Amino acid sequence: MRVLVTGGAGFIGSHVVATLRERGHEAIVFDVREDSAADVRDPAAVGRALAGVDAVCHQAAMVGLGNGVADAADYVSHNDLGTAVLLAAMADAGVPRLVLAGSMVVYGEGRYACARHGAVRPGPRAVADLDAGRFEPACPVCGEDLVPGLVREDAPADPRNVYASTKLAQEHLAAAWARCTGGSAVSLRYHNVYGPGMPRDTPYAGVASFFRSALARGEAPRVFEDGRQRRDFVHVRDVAAANAVALEARSAPGVLTAYNTGSGVPHTVGDMARALAAAYGGPEPVVTGEYRLGDVRHITADSSRLRDELGWKPEDGFEEGMREFARAGMRGARGLSF
Repeated sequence: MRVLVTGGAGFIGSHVVATLRERGHEAIVFDVREDSAADVRDPAAVGRALAGVDAVCHQAAMVGLGNGVADAADYVSHNDLGTAVLLAAMADAGVPRLVLAGSMVVYGEGRYACARHGAVRPGPRAVADLDAGRFEPACPVCGEDLVPGLVREDAPADPRNVYASTKLAQEHLAAAWARCTGGSAVSLRYHNVYGPGMPRDTPYAGVASFFRSALARGEAPRVFEDGRQRRDFVHVRDVAAANAVALEARSAPGVLTAYNTGSGVPHTVGDMARALAAAYGGPEPVVTGEYRLGDVRHITADSSRLRDELGWKPEDGFEEGMREFARAGMRGARGLSF
């Protein structure tokens, strides 16, 4: 299969390219890192790149929490306009298959249960609560403590920041393309991806990048809130393999199918910081009590659909993955094509 990989020189994209080539596919890189003219928002450039292509693996995006709404136009331009240009060119060229780099951020907060009221959906956390160190969301009905669980693909979308909104819009655009063309579209909703080649010291790369970069400088990783916020840390090689199996699968035409893409084993941010620091040889993490407005408390994946329907399973465990990441090389900071 001849596959165009947008963002194919980025962190995840480069691993996708390597995995596709290992599996016998021809992977074509389309990335501004390698060619300044390879802008996914340029219809002519995208049209040329799609010549002879069987499928597209769309990794190019501007990622991260962002700066409130100040950079909203940049996010919408790179993520949503870029996706719209790509999809229009795919329709024109008759390319029938798309795998999209989706994100767990479309869910907002994860799944919660109240002992009295069952499954509930807490709203955004109040600044007053965060300032007071009350980080756990409460039941919106009775105010009691909640138990976090695994979120499934059928959970209602609730994006909490500009980046999350653009990732949800990408899925809607891809679904519209699939309906209009009869093509097959898959969105892999990545959870917290880490691994070799991750960008260093950048707000776009996520907490694993910050912790690893701090350790390289001889500094203690700074853990926000109380360190007990739950995430699903998934190795980049497993994410790349998920892209490959999604491209190879016979997905249903005319619809978009979303798959959570995580390890399936929740860990706290504090767990990750301690495991990484131990593997690196210190210093120990520091829990700061600080917070970022717009962050969610807990978001962890139920990835059983991806396993059951496509036969994918993660191969890189948390402890061994952190030991490798502690010594792996990192790349320079860059906000795009991640």
